[in-house]
Order: sequence, then structure tokens, then C-alpha cells
Amino acid sequence: MNTDHRIRTLINRLARIDASEGWAGDLNPTQRMALEYLSEANMFSRSPSHVAEYIGTTRGTMSQTLKALARKGYVEEHRKEHDQRSISYELTKEGAEIVRQPNPVAQAIGDMPLENQAMLEQGLMQGLSLALAINGGRSFGQCKSCAHHDVTTENGFCKLLGVSLEPGEKDKICIEHEEAK
Repeated sequence: MNTDHRIRTLINRLARIDASEGWAGDLNPTQRMALEYLSEANMFSRSPSHVAEYIGTTRGTMSQTLKALARKGYVEEHRKEHDQRSISYELTKEGAEIVRQPNPVAQAIGDMPLENQAMLEQGLMQGLSLALAINGGRSFGQCKSCAHHDVTTENGFCKLLGVSLEPGEKDKICIEHEEAK
């Protein structure tokens, strides 16, 4: 077995262990993953289609997933004033508590030496970038690493959308992200 196959097998096995934890309580792994995404997404990236694209599922499936999470009290639905068809979701206090719950994969990574964590993160980020390029997917990176991010204001400014960022938004995931060169 070659190295790339072994690494893929290890990543898939870790993903299965991680997903098995997603069945805790009244959630399934997709619902938990949606909560985790929403906890990291900026104000422009919380629509059902954005969550679906990030997770790799259909818009219909994600719409139903988010509606189920709203019924359970983990997210709130917000409609845009100017376009009632445009929906975004935000975590409730209960949803945020779910995301903060301990996870065996996160704990195992946290138990690794910091230099190993940094190397693992760098390698996985590079692998993800290459896989997205091959597959034509979006990067969903943090605002502060985006080509459209302007650091001249305290919280940052999105040159693409022409808006000032709210406090903490520069550290969030964005659908419009383009890696700065």
C-alpha cells in the first residue's frame, strides 16, 4: 500500500470515529457538522446552500437538516428584510453548547505535541486545497487570509462585498474566500 492510500485510509478512519460521536443525543452526524460549520461561518456564509456546499451534500438535504435543527432549538432562522426568500441560520445558546462538547478526535489531536499539531494542520490544509482545486470546490477560508480582506480598519473590510466586518468576523469562514497570493 502506497503512502497516499495509507494517509487517505487514516483520514477516513478518523472521520468515521468523529462521525460516530455525532450520533450522541438527538443529533445525527450531518446535523452536528452543520452546527460546527455555523459556529465558524461569517455573517455572509450561513445560508442552506453555503452549508450544503461546505459539507458536500445537496441543498434540499441541508434545508431539511437546518429545519430539524431549528425545531430542536439549536439554530434560529433569519430572513433578509429585502428578500424574504433569502434565509440564514445562527446558532442558539443550546447549539453553541453542543459544538463545545468534548470530542475524542479533537482531544487526541490536542494531546499531540504542538509542533505535530502544526505540521498536521499544514499538511491537511495543503491536501484540502489540492483536492478542492481538482474537484472545483471553494476554499471556505478565514476572512483574514482572503485576497479581498483589507486590514486597514480595526475589524477588517471585505473589498469584494464592500462592507466593514463585525468584531471577530475576520476569524470566521467565508463562502467568498479566495486565497491571498
